Amino acid sequence: MDTEEFRVRGKEMVDYICTYMTTIRSRRVTPSVEPGYLRAALPSSAPEYPESWDDVMCDVENKIMPGLTHWQHPRFHAYFPSGNGYPSILGDMLSAGIACIGFSWAAAPANTELEIIMLDWMGKAIGLPPAFLALEEGSKGGGVIEGSASECVLVCMLAARANGIKRLKHQFPTVDEGLLLSKLIAYCSKEAHSCVEKAAMISFVKMRILEPDEHGALRGETLKQAMEEDEEAGLVPFFVATTLGTTSSCSFDVLTEIGPVVRKFPSVWLHVDAAYAGSAFLCPEHKYHLAGVEYADSFNTNPNKLMLTNFDCSLLWVTNRYLLTSALVVDPLYLQHCYDHTAIDYRHWGVPLSRRFRSLKLWFMLRSYGITGLQKYVRRHCELAKYFEQLVKKDERFQVCNQVKLGLVCFRLVGGPDETGEQVDELNKKLLTNINASGKIHMVPASVRDRFVIRFCVVYQHATREDIEIAWDIITEFATELLEGPDKERDLNEERARRHRAALAHKRSFFVRMVSDPKIYNPAINKTPPPVPTTPGSPPAAAAAAPITPDTPSDAGVVLPTTPKQSSWISWPLAFFFQSVDNDNNDLPLRFRHLDTMVRLKSPGQPGRRGSSPSPSPERRAPSPSAH
Repeated sequence: MDTEEFRVRGKEMVDYICTYMTTIRSRRVTPSVEPGYLRAALPSSAPEYPESWDDVMCDVENKIMPGLTHWQHPRFHAYFPSGNGYPSILGDMLSAGIACIGFSWAAAPANTELEIIMLDWMGKAIGLPPAFLALEEGSKGGGVIEGSASECVLVCMLAARANGIKRLKHQFPTVDEGLLLSKLIAYCSKEAHSCVEKAAMISFVKMRILEPDEHGALRGETLKQAMEEDEEAGLVPFFVATTLGTTSSCSFDVLTEIGPVVRKFPSVWLHVDAAYAGSAFLCPEHKYHLAGVEYADSFNTNPNKLMLTNFDCSLLWVTNRYLLTSALVVDPLYLQHCYDHTAIDYRHWGVPLSRRFRSLKLWFMLRSYGITGLQKYVRRHCELAKYFEQLVKKDERFQVCNQVKLGLVCFRLVGGPDETGEQVDELNKKLLTNINASGKIHMVPASVRDRFVIRFCVVYQHATREDIEIAWDIITEFATELLEGPDKERDLNEERARRHRAALAHKRSFFVRMVSDPKIYNPAINKTPPPVPTTPGSPPAAAAAAPITPDTPSDAGVVLPTTPKQSSWISWPLAFFFQSVDNDNNDLPLRFRHLDTMVRLKSPGQPGRRGSSPSPSPERRAPSPSAH
């Protein structure tokens, strides 16, 4: 494709996108395809010779579009909004056309400097303290655009881990870093996003999940008690993740209580994840949620959710950029330049080296809409969510299950007076399944106070009251059919509930829970731990709690049997598990979440088919009806 053809095809593509956006109501919101549909529709290998652009676009419409879930559809009410403003799309187009890689100031000066300015603009607009801004006098802070909130949480945890180990190494210079790592423990609420758990798994640190209050908020006293227990057990708190606007129910952790608790412990990093709610802080009436943010070391939000900006665009601020970059810096000669001591090089602020010119679309959005235009958009979404909440409350068959503060409403059928909680859960699962299967609207579930609820989020950019009313009419229509239909439609017998509980228990394997439930592999965390196996070679429970002292040898206190090959600090939790498989059982199966795969771990000392090492051996299993 030459320049002239690109000029023509580019205009055609803009026309195609505009047509897609203006006619999206005519499409089914979710696809009616099965896994593997596209493989059957496309050739098994790439074409040997060029094909016409018209044929390519024909296949886009006939083969790609039928397999899409249309996130911009007015009947899409799942997850959170996916920003898609036209200025943002144009910013992405320009970024792709310029095609610079902004890993350092020298590689793309405008890329770096516009990003610094945009993060300061946004920080001021949502109300962050001056310590988070790069261009404030005397500030050590600053912001960066990451790909997702998951990356923001990960890089902050890595920085906190590096700072924690450095501090402990200074106190105990003769102790091996592996032992120091094994003592670190992080905290988050049960309502925190799963990316916090994943960050802990990547960082190979312990993670303790804390119970929120009745409104889904993490409280200071809960955190204080957990941290004191762990410190008494010989562990070292180093990272606390809090959330403003949780995924399940849009609840808000109480920073004004959590912040002072964290300050009482040395060098504990406090992170605030406001991926969804952060953009709402553009509005003065929502800024009260930020109370206590002055205690935080880092803060992130996603304009690609509630600020019309295309994915990917996740904003991260820190109060000490030197702690962040010192944990991530790798500086080969070919990346150095004469300004690297005076300019910010964003390659030190995240996992990837290469970075797109993402600040362009943020700049385009802020200039095209202005703060007032974006405030109007946020307020409309919040007003529509309140309207939906009113509709739910008017129908005595339903109940609202969260405090509706922004654009998310959690609701569910109440069920009959003689039905158990499990039966009502099954009723709501059936309702959601029927609604989503119809393709008329799309929603997703969540667990609120350990009960199955349905999430209704205002997502469509141009949503109106009529759209909310149409969605509610569809919901109530399916509810009436379910509640007043024949008994077989409800199918809520005890046997089905028993099978469901058994399936959940199977999915919640040791491997899946290992990081999110630390008491499994470190009983010393809880005052009332479960029974510890007393198999040959198992370490005593006290070993996990052994405190570090200046005289502690580098291999002491690790909760592993003394098998050198299995004592690598990188796989510390896994190594302990591999070595503590009950010798009375020949092997133990593990199920990996989201995969129809079983792994059997051979017990230590039990010879397998190809030797005696406890290496995992995968087995393929037929998909089960309960696997998600």
